[in-house]
Amino acid sequence: MLRQICALGLAVVVAATAACSGSGGGGKARDTLVVYTGQAGDFQLNFNPYAPTQIEGPGTIYESLFFFNIAKDTPPKPMLGTEFKWNADGTELSITLRDNVSWSDGQKFTAKDVKFTLDMVAKTPAMNRTGFKGETTVVDDTHVVIKFPEPSYMDGPQVLGQLWIMPEHIWKNYGNPATEVNQNPVGTGPFQLGDFKAQSFTLKANPTYWGGEPAVKQVRYLSLSGNQAGVDALRAGSIDWQTGPIPDIKDIEKNYPGYKAITLPLNQVALFTCSNAQLGCQGAQTDPAVRQAIYYGMNRTQINSLAFQNVNSEMSPGFTLQPRDAQLLSNKLTDRMAPMNPDTAKSDQILTSAGYVKGADGIYAKDGKPLALTVKVVAGWTDYITALETLSQQLLKIGIKITPQQLSWNEWADARGRGQFELLIDSVEQGPAPDPYYTYSYFFSTATTAPVGQAANPNFARFSNPIVDNALAELKKTDRGNPARQPHYDAIQVELEKYLPYIPVLTGGIPSEYNAKAFTGWPSKDDLYAFPAVWKRPDASQVYMKLKPAGN
Repeated sequence: MLRQICALGLAVVVAATAACSGSGGGGKARDTLVVYTGQAGDFQLNFNPYAPTQIEGPGTIYESLFFFNIAKDTPPKPMLGTEFKWNADGTELSITLRDNVSWSDGQKFTAKDVKFTLDMVAKTPAMNRTGFKGETTVVDDTHVVIKFPEPSYMDGPQVLGQLWIMPEHIWKNYGNPATEVNQNPVGTGPFQLGDFKAQSFTLKANPTYWGGEPAVKQVRYLSLSGNQAGVDALRAGSIDWQTGPIPDIKDIEKNYPGYKAITLPLNQVALFTCSNAQLGCQGAQTDPAVRQAIYYGMNRTQINSLAFQNVNSEMSPGFTLQPRDAQLLSNKLTDRMAPMNPDTAKSDQILTSAGYVKGADGIYAKDGKPLALTVKVVAGWTDYITALETLSQQLLKIGIKITPQQLSWNEWADARGRGQFELLIDSVEQGPAPDPYYTYSYFFSTATTAPVGQAANPNFARFSNPIVDNALAELKKTDRGNPARQPHYDAIQVELEKYLPYIPVLTGGIPSEYNAKAFTGWPSKDDLYAFPAVWKRPDASQVYMKLKPAGN
């Protein structure tokens, strides 16, 4: 699961517990929502929504033009934009903008801010995770037109829903916007930065927000020491919302009075590999045979049981999200779904055929180098740590030694971005619309990676494949639902299964626990107005805006 990290001292825990338990003093409704995003380690002040190390901002402080709900296939919700329309051949996108919007410093938001942002993203590769190549023209204060060099229907949800509009009058002064830490964020969103400390920070309601001031007046983000601390805080009633595993989640209403839970499939848990030696990756994991051997050596049934309380599910090596993308699952795959049980004989055969020889210690080696790899994980992510401890025992049976290395989130994220790892555990996220095209274009496109030492965002595996790139280019030209798209999905899935730059583990069932006694308006399976994960942006901001203190 994609998460972010931070750490909390005992005094802060006690203070938070005293301030946040129940519904507030005297039974009065309280308007401060306390959230835990799963972080372990001090917050590093960075509210640049385009930086891989940003701690908050998309949706809360900075807004997109529209909100696309990946939890439910519904029409996009107008945000800074009110309408959009494609021309007949998908090369021109016309957007109407909201007129009554101000930046939090009082300056008026106009179409010039939109053009500035889109131009900035287009010319700054480190910010351009969507591969945006459009040319933006201002028609007037409330209208822009984006022209693309080719049919670009699939760019729509990314440009409209995943690019955060920035104030030109401030950001034009930054020479390197990709690395700007943005300590004093000025946005159009429903929240502004309140106080900031290394162990916690607060977003406060924007009183001049165009959509009306939120009923939740403050959102306080706490840093804890990891998943267990999150469970303890939940049991103490000192947090209102967290997304992560807890013991006996099925009995949450009995074990954690006042709380409820919701679990939905979303991200795909994988071993990320620095896979591309041509871009500077080093280690045995650059050999596809090693990645394939690990893939077949996993006992996913055991990992699901020991690490994930069996809330995760099967995963396809072609990285379509199941069951959502069942109709797009390629029949050209060797394994339509990754095997839940290990095939040690197949792993041995793959390694032997690739020239590896098993030593007296049972570990394979090649050219005198044993098959021993380090896998990075964030300290405090107990489910992932358990998964790796389990996997390390499993892989010894096929002659591969992996050693988990626990890091702070900041160290881990920096290593992930720069490609300074052999393996790490994380999850592959979905895009702004329910279509695997976006996952492919983010994590498997040459356009979204970089040589080791430079920041890749988010093709952290450094995967580069001309067949995949060509298929993505063709998919981009055709709108969703067109049957002509399937051969291109097939081509991508076959290559991903062949090379496994991200080694599939399981589809993550994302559990969130929330305080139903103190606040109303939470997403439910009957009302999935946003994906209910506290670290999912901009979905979390949609939740914050919908919540009301109980009794109001």
